[in-house]
Amino acid sequence: MLIGVNVPNFAPGTDPEMLRQWAQTVEGLGFDLLMVSDHIAVTPDVAEQYPAPFYEPFTTLSWLAGLTRRIRLGTTVLIVPYRHPLLTARMAANLNRLSGGRLVLGVGVGWARQEFEALGVPFRRRGALTDDYLHAMRDAWSDTDDYDTEPIPIWVGGNSDAGMRRAVRLGDAWHPLRFTPGWLTEATGRLQAIADELGRQAPPMTPRIALQETREPVTAPDRLAGVGTIEQILADLDRIRLLGAETVVLDPFNGDLTEIRQPGRAWQTLAAVAAYRRSQEDR
Repeated sequence: MLIGVNVPNFAPGTDPEMLRQWAQTVEGLGFDLLMVSDHIAVTPDVAEQYPAPFYEPFTTLSWLAGLTRRIRLGTTVLIVPYRHPLLTARMAANLNRLSGGRLVLGVGVGWARQEFEALGVPFRRRGALTDDYLHAMRDAWSDTDDYDTEPIPIWVGGNSDAGMRRAVRLGDAWHPLRFTPGWLTEATGRLQAIADELGRQAPPMTPRIALQETREPVTAPDRLAGVGTIEQILADLDRIRLLGAETVVLDPFNGDLTEIRQPGRAWQTLAAVAAYRRSQEDR
């Protein structure tokens, strides 16, 4: 199972130097994928969770592509209705080509109603727009003479049945976000049932989980996967691997803005995860 990291590309304390340090740390520890988030207009509903500055993902990943050599680069998740599909297709194809085929495009329908209003995009149509735009992007990429790109994997985000259906119909992987350990086991069965209903093969899972190490075990029933002692975190990763996930993405942002400016604790946890993975590979 490959392991990626969702690098914070927002909030006070995030600047080019901090992004560079994150990229070099994540690649240096041997992780497989570096991902960033997406917002365009930092409206009040966005700022409440992800305050400015917010570095736009295509711009940021293009810059980070020049600072890295091996690690894959991606979005978790790009809000598809925010951009014209031909613009997204062009930017994604160019970034994939310039980075040597390293792009992974995680996509979603979005949630920030005020941001949709600021961009002039109808919030209630975001699901239908996402479907239409994903079709348009794939059609554009099929014109290889113009776009000149290797296949770009699309990970469809969303924990709802609608998100699963979209992943089965339009995605190369299903990308659920932040959940309790038991939820994924049940959701895996739902994904297979939806695929059977649609007469399609269930896509592989590429979940994104939290990453928050604690001194004492977390025993609350609503504990998110990836939250707890390092032993709990490693056990969560093993459980996700046994469920058949191809990739898991670790998300170190848990709402504490001081950790944006002081990421050393998250880096220590990532180093422990990397060491555990190396020990498993050496067996």
